[in-house]
Amino acid sequence: MAAEPPRDGADAIQDAWRRELPGVPVESIGVVTRIWWAAKVFGDERRRLLANLGVDVATLDLLSTLRRSGPPYRMSPGELAGACMVTRGAITQRVERAVRAGLVERTTVGSGYHARAVFLTDAGNALLDRVVADLLVAEDRLVGHLSPERRDQLADLLRELLAGLGGPSLTGQVGD
Repeated sequence: MAAEPPRDGADAIQDAWRRELPGVPVESIGVVTRIWWAAKVFGDERRRLLANLGVDVATLDLLSTLRRSGPPYRMSPGELAGACMVTRGAITQRVERAVRAGLVERTTVGSGYHARAVFLTDAGNALLDRVVADLLVAEDRLVGHLSPERRDQLADLLRELLAGLGGPSLTGQVGD
């Protein structure tokens, strides 16, 4: 049987609120606070690594979404907005920055406003290959202290938590 992990700051916060507000449920602190703290560590590390690689989080999200769509790596602005879970205005801004950087191009397929599409350029594809490989190696190190079985268990629990919260589905994928 595995040893209990040492108590941490979330335990202390939970104990303090249990003492200060008897009868109020404080058990969520053990989950939510640790998720916030982990998200901060992961987010800070991702931003640091991406800054070193010359890519921002929004550009990574745009390029990754296009790449995961499969060949020909082309989506409409509306599809991109839905998949990135941002507004059409935010996608327009992301696309403009990526066009200026030569990472994506806009094209028209068919006729009319809704026939516009955004596609990944060779430069965007090459950048994404390098960035995602480095990012995934770094993120693997962040969870490397967990055994593969514990990683799977944690992934299952987080999937269940997000589903119960109405979190992203298959059509609302995030980042990488």
